[in-house]
Amino acid sequence: MEVLTAGHAVKLMKTQLNSLSNRCLTSAPTLHLPSSACRALVDEMEWAISQIDPKKMIQTGSFRINPDGSQSIREVPLARSEGNLLEMMESICERMGDYGERTDPSTNRKSYVRIKSRSGEAMDLSDASLDSRVTASLKFACETIVEQHEDEIIEFFAHETDNVKDKLCSKRTGRLRPNASTCKHFFLF
Repeated sequence: MEVLTAGHAVKLMKTQLNSLSNRCLTSAPTLHLPSSACRALVDEMEWAISQIDPKKMIQTGSFRINPDGSQSIREVPLARSEGNLLEMMESICERMGDYGERTDPSTNRKSYVRIKSRSGEAMDLSDASLDSRVTASLKFACETIVEQHEDEIIEFFAHETDNVKDKLCSKRTGRLRPNASTCKHFFLF
């Protein structure tokens, strides 16, 4: 009986995941959910940023005194500070439970849409799917995006204020072509 070392087990898993991922990419019609998951993430981040008083500032930089007696401290808005953005990203994917899946009748493209209003207002859910598998898939996609692109997301939100959704999601998100139910969990960014 052959015993696998941890290194061999990792290599075997990577090979199997690459094989499954390649099969996912080469068959079936294109599904546009990865881009939609990115857009849902951006919507939630933008909303969370908008809830912070724009007048609140935070000091960033080095608190060490330079040889000339000065300090490299600057004030930035709290809402778009790196620390605040990191804190938001820790819990942002929990909000994906407020989303469902909608299929555009003219193009058959699937996308994630908010199914719970933030203000408690009634929403039209007639063409949205309210499936726990959809929510779980979106949460997984959100966590994957955050894990793989945390620095880039922070960079965009810290410096960009216009068209973050288009710049981040359209530019960076690939398309997934699933051929089995397990493939819907592979997202290319």
